[in-house]
Amino acid sequence: MNVYPIIVALRRHKAAVVLIVLQIALTLAIVANAFFIIGHTIERMSRTSGLDEDGLIFIFQKLPVVSGDDATIIEKIDAMQRADLQAIRDLPDVQDAAATSGFPLLQGDGDGDISLDADRKGKFVHAAYYYGDEHLRATFGARLIAGRDFYANEIRHGQGVPGSPVIIVSKPLADQLFPSGNALGQSVYQDGKLATIVGIVERLQTPNLDDSNWADNSVIEPLRVDVFWTGYVARARSGRTTEAMRGIHKALFALNPMRHMPRGAGIHLFAEQRAGMYDDERGVALLMGVICVILLSVTAAGIVGLTSFWVGQRHRQIGVRRALGARKIDILRYFQIEILLIAGSGAVIGALCAVGLNIWLMKHYEMMHLPLFYVAIGVLAMLVLSQAAVLIPARRASNVPPVVATRSV
Repeated sequence: MNVYPIIVALRRHKAAVVLIVLQIALTLAIVANAFFIIGHTIERMSRTSGLDEDGLIFIFQKLPVVSGDDATIIEKIDAMQRADLQAIRDLPDVQDAAATSGFPLLQGDGDGDISLDADRKGKFVHAAYYYGDEHLRATFGARLIAGRDFYANEIRHGQGVPGSPVIIVSKPLADQLFPSGNALGQSVYQDGKLATIVGIVERLQTPNLDDSNWADNSVIEPLRVDVFWTGYVARARSGRTTEAMRGIHKALFALNPMRHMPRGAGIHLFAEQRAGMYDDERGVALLMGVICVILLSVTAAGIVGLTSFWVGQRHRQIGVRRALGARKIDILRYFQIEILLIAGSGAVIGALCAVGLNIWLMKHYEMMHLPLFYVAIGVLAMLVLSQAAVLIPARRASNVPPVVATRSV
């Protein structure tokens, strides 16, 4: 079909064409960025923590205050922790338990730099620290792909200060420091202190929810942190999670009823807490989805309304064309191509606006760079939407009989 007559016809309706083009462009600019936000949010929410989350329980509490000098207090806190852990491990519904105050996605023990030299002049990476005893890696369920767990005699206790002579690291961290894959047994510097990598886990997500480039760079240190606000992690036996949680609560308070588990602390399933950590992101994705549906619906309604108006105006012209031999498919294609030209123009402008909007969001709200993939999805969505929206009025136009051409004669 010759496009030139369609362009000539569109020039007679400049105002309507410009308005619908701008509407399509604005919708595309917003929808492309919204698609990106939704996709990125879903990707973040579906990231694996590296833990075996089924049956994983974490306990956060405040131990009873004890008196004495600093060294005495530390020893008393450590004795309470060791007694708590032994009581938890002795429960029939518990598979294992470990001391830790850090949990992926929930809270951390701090972070620092892992380097190949003490003064960090060469290669170094940023990492999150998890402090715990020899049971921590197995209780987490992080898969050990090389090396070993800590030995009991390697566990220190005291304040949470990095500097253990042996560490377990995540594979992403190991690969960044040693791209050739020979990280096991290598010496590195943890915030300037020498340590040897004795184990590598496949994955262990950091406590950070952000999109940093070190989201999987984690280090496990053999350190039991002696503070009043302390944490444990326990793994229930298969199918016995509820019983294990009840047993842990009963055992801990039987051992020392003076401990404190206020709101926000206590005994929780890791999976439930993980879901709760993404409530804000889930809400943003849902809001973006609603905005996209509204904008696309309004744009589709605008295309339907404009095409219906033009069909009403051109009733006699359509009848004349039918009388001169135009087929129904010819009339249908005319309106489809007409709207395709309008939607295509709007899509080109909208694609540029989408990139511009993303640059503005990056500057003011630290948003990530918009991949062209999402712009292409937005363009395709607008073109498909325009063709779907024009179909009903265009079919109605194609059904105009040739006799209409003679009614006003």
